[in-house]
Parts: sequence; structure tokens; C-alpha cells
Amino acid sequence: MKSLTEDNTAWRQATRREMVARRVALDAAQHARWSAEIVKILRSTVEIPQVCAFCWPIKHEPDVRAIVEYWVGQGARAALPVVVAADAPLRFRAWTPQSQLQPDRYGIPTPVDGEWLHPDLILLPLNGFDAAGFRLGYGGGYFDRTLAACRPRPLAVGVGFEINRCPSIRPEAHDQRLDWIVSEAGAFRPVD
Repeated sequence: MKSLTEDNTAWRQATRREMVARRVALDAAQHARWSAEIVKILRSTVEIPQVCAFCWPIKHEPDVRAIVEYWVGQGARAALPVVVAADAPLRFRAWTPQSQLQPDRYGIPTPVDGEWLHPDLILLPLNGFDAAGFRLGYGGGYFDRTLAACRPRPLAVGVGFEINRCPSIRPEAHDQRLDWIVSEAGAFRPVD
């Protein structure tokens, strides 16, 4: 018989696969419309940060690079996450449209050089999410470790599609609650 931890781990792995499959099933036009709506909502909801960290979209995640480009045009700086060591918090390297990127060990485009920055806002992709403000990532725990370690803690804004909302992601002790969640349906602060 499986333990509760094994059951939760298996459930989360299956849910991750299902959430990616839901996004992959979107046609390109729908994906673009919903991504543009998220950008529009971010623009009207979130104050322009000094340093915004964001993730290069992978696995059909929302593409919110347009809000980053807008904020940079308004004087913000942008940064991309970099895995510096396994089981360690992420670091954030400055990004501009001219930055040279190369795939990291996970195939995610990452700056090859640039200044290390401390973001005051992180846009986190939501593989899955719930109304309590917890996100289901890809299982590496990098963003949870990063949010737990950052001082001061950046504003954590999850960006995802409503098709990836879950009744609960079955949060575990290490999961960090987000400050905001933005989808094509709107922006909300999580509730307990």
C-alpha cells in the first residue's frame, strides 16, 4: 500500500503531465489571445517594478515577454532565472533583447553572461495553480527554494491559463504561496 506522500507525489506527477497536455492542445491563435490578455491585465494591475524576473516560455506556457518589454521601455530592468546548482535557489541574470541566450540543462534559454540582479517582482509560470495561491511547477522546487531564500522577498506573481486551475495542488510544506495570480480571466490575490 502506498503512503500518503507517495500518493501525493504520483498525483502531482500525473497532474503536471495533464496540465502541459491541456496547454499543448490549445491552437496557436487561442494561445496568443490568452497570452495577450494576461499581458493586458498585468499592465493594468501590477506596478512597474525596478527589476522584473521572468521565465522564457516553455511547454506552451503563457508568453508574457511583451509586458517585460513594456516595463523595460518604462525604465525597469529585466532578468532571467539561472540554475547555478542543483537543490539551490535560483539566481537572476540581467536580460535585454540583445542578450545572448543558450539552453540550460533543462533546455530553457538562459543568458550566458550579464550582471546578477535581485528582482523585486518575479513572474512565475503556472503549470497548475489553485485559489489558495499555490503553484504546481515541474517538480524541481527551484522557485519555492528561491522565494524562501530571497531577502527581501520579491512580489511573486503567477501567470497561467485558466485551463490549468485546480481545486487544490495539494501543497506540501515547502510550497511557497504566491502574492498574485494572473490568468486570461483576471488578476486575484489568493485566499486561505
